[in-house]
Amino acid sequence: MVKSPFLNPVSRRIWEEKYRYRDENSIADTWQRVARAVAAVEEKEASRWEQRFLDLLEDFCFLPGGRILAGAGTKRRVTLFNCFVMGVIEDSMDGIFQALKEGALTMQQGGGVGYDFSTLRPRGTPARETGTIASGPVSFMRIWDAMCQTLLSTGNRRGAMMATLRCDHPDIEEFITAKQQPGELRCFNLSAQVTDAFVAAVEADEEWPLCFPLVSDATSGEVDIVERLWSGHDSPIPCWVVRRLSARALWQRLMEATYDHAEPGVLFIDRINELNNLGYRERISATNPCGEIPLPPYGACDLGSINLVRFVEHPFTTRASLDLQAIEATVRDAVRFMDDVIDLSRFPLEAQQAQARGSRRIGLGLTCLADALILLGLRYDSDTGVREAERIMQHICEAAYDASTGLAREKGAFPWLEKPAYMERPFIRSLPAAIRKQIASHGIRNSHLNAIAPTGTISLLANNLSSGIEPVFSRVQQRRMLGSDGRYHDYQLPDYAWQLWQSEHPGEPAPDAFVTVEALQPEHHLRMQAALQKHVDNAISKTINIPPDYPFERFRDLYREAHRLGLKGCTTFRPNPVTGYILGSDHRPESHCCSLERESD
Repeated sequence: MVKSPFLNPVSRRIWEEKYRYRDENSIADTWQRVARAVAAVEEKEASRWEQRFLDLLEDFCFLPGGRILAGAGTKRRVTLFNCFVMGVIEDSMDGIFQALKEGALTMQQGGGVGYDFSTLRPRGTPARETGTIASGPVSFMRIWDAMCQTLLSTGNRRGAMMATLRCDHPDIEEFITAKQQPGELRCFNLSAQVTDAFVAAVEADEEWPLCFPLVSDATSGEVDIVERLWSGHDSPIPCWVVRRLSARALWQRLMEATYDHAEPGVLFIDRINELNNLGYRERISATNPCGEIPLPPYGACDLGSINLVRFVEHPFTTRASLDLQAIEATVRDAVRFMDDVIDLSRFPLEAQQAQARGSRRIGLGLTCLADALILLGLRYDSDTGVREAERIMQHICEAAYDASTGLAREKGAFPWLEKPAYMERPFIRSLPAAIRKQIASHGIRNSHLNAIAPTGTISLLANNLSSGIEPVFSRVQQRRMLGSDGRYHDYQLPDYAWQLWQSEHPGEPAPDAFVTVEALQPEHHLRMQAALQKHVDNAISKTINIPPDYPFERFRDLYREAHRLGLKGCTTFRPNPVTGYILGSDHRPESHCCSLERESD
């Protein structure tokens, strides 16, 4: 009898309900379907690459994004890309509803969407030509939310959206508190675009101007003008100052909302653009729904993760080690696999296809870091554990870039490569000299290579509760999952490392490395995220867990510390009666649309 690859009923149920296609009898059939479909893109030796890709998928060593597993090789009219950032929303009724239509078409094919609503004029602004008064970005976000809920009613895949708003938009205070009423904007995650200038104003206790691009039908007489590089524009434009307020007071309001309601998160938008490999040709103001891929208008994310627990040798012993050579070999084939997905995938909109194939962006990351550290005997909150995690990500990053330069020699560089400008981007300058030399000589196939996603569903498929770079939440966890029957089902699941320890050392006390989230302080999360961000050209989806009794006096400085540490964004979650108590479980009443169990489904 062939041994089942599934160690628990949830893993099998996820395969059956999310990824199984028609008459597939086992997940081996799913792997075969996906490998054959992706390898068919190869012009030479397709059968050879089919076997290589099959080897990549077997035993859950590499976990492609869930849309790839569900859609590759099927006759479904779906995209293989998990998420998109949509186009600039034009500040007109025609523009708003055109953007809504594009979002609906994208979500219908299985893609999550991110939007920057900063281009919509603030609440109360008159439009003299029509005699109307603007209702503001948040009011239009409710229309998107209703659209998403309507699409949700047609299937069991939950909708996912990200909304961002500039920290100097006049409606930023309304945006900060938008989800504090029960039932409001439940299909959205919210992130404020925080600029370096705003952080500096908070530090200096200065006034902060809330402004909007100068529009002739909304202003009259003399107005206070400032220059801003506004969303949807390539260079600074004049903006009229609607009002001014204390920067610290606005920061306080943001942090109070996050402390009490877990939203909004923040995007350090200047750093995102400063470190963008394509900063010479694009401006970013939004991310995919979970934040790991900052994208330009119509940008798309092609995700995949290296499952670290499959590479730990001699776990729980003094000889425990990670097979870095095997990881690097897996990375090389994974980069090729993900690059082929770009050519295989459908796209809901032509503009999305043009963006994806012009930049050939991919987001290869890792998952099950916490369990891997436990198997190696390293605590998540230890200096040694953080250094090992950084070393792993550095190897993945450099192997990915090396593989992409090899693909460029074979297949050509990405179309939008402007080599002199690309070579001067800060992240590229930080790479080893040998890789930079290869880029200078041969170009590179993909503009971006790395991202760390939540990987909740695909990690569960691979028998793991530990996902992305999140710590282990508990040794045994209660999980509630939405089934294809439209009902929720409860399961009790052991953590992978804990289950392995119990099977090999029954009755023995757990090693010190078995640290769970309750033992960690917020600074431990920040330190881990910052260590890995050095070797990630896109970004990292990470939630900073806050103990319920953590004092607000300490909490209010967390986002500023995240900025100081070099992060591109930050999200927190503090259990309380409003948000609930279990991150990554639908037991809490106001769960995020992108909880840990959702992406990359």
